[in-house]
Amino acid sequence: MLKPSIPLKSKIELAIRRIEAQIQYLESVLNRFSDRDKYLFSKVVDAYSKNQIQRANIFANELAELRKMANFMVNAQLALERVVLRLKTVSQLGNAVVNLAPAIEVLRSIRSGIAGVLPTAEKELEQVGTMLNDIMIEAGHTTGVTPDFEVASEDAQQILREAAIVAEQRMKEKFPELPSLKQPEGFKEDYKHSEY
Repeated sequence: MLKPSIPLKSKIELAIRRIEAQIQYLESVLNRFSDRDKYLFSKVVDAYSKNQIQRANIFANELAELRKMANFMVNAQLALERVVLRLKTVSQLGNAVVNLAPAIEVLRSIRSGIAGVLPTAEKELEQVGTMLNDIMIEAGHTTGVTPDFEVASEDAQQILREAAIVAEQRMKEKFPELPSLKQPEGFKEDYKHSEY
């Protein structure tokens, strides 16, 4: 195993810093989502307590969409944290070609998920992905090793699966469960009559 050359190592460290900046950015987006979640949740509870079921459903649907996006953001954040760990391993132990391919795949997957939602993060991850690709090609030329993208893809999927499991747990901790929106006793009949 060859340790990466100094320029290669500094390029990897730059990529790590840029990815860490995106992790912080996602954290700030998640904090805004959390505030919005609390607001929408209170609106659901308020409407439900006033027997305004249609209104409660509207807020609940918006809240469900917000939580889907938040879940993806938590997933993306965790996957990026794992990419950073992998890059730090590359930086310390070498073997850049084998370890970078899964990291690039994970970045590509996250980038396609945030396309159109977080354009600045998407662009930054695209640039970091290109940078890592260049490092991998350069390391491949130096070592004569070519990446096996099938294995990389499996490794990338494993990273994403691990992130999804942890993300699910974090979502449960960060966002409270919605009350079930069934209609109170006696309400159904009154509601039916008001439709006619």
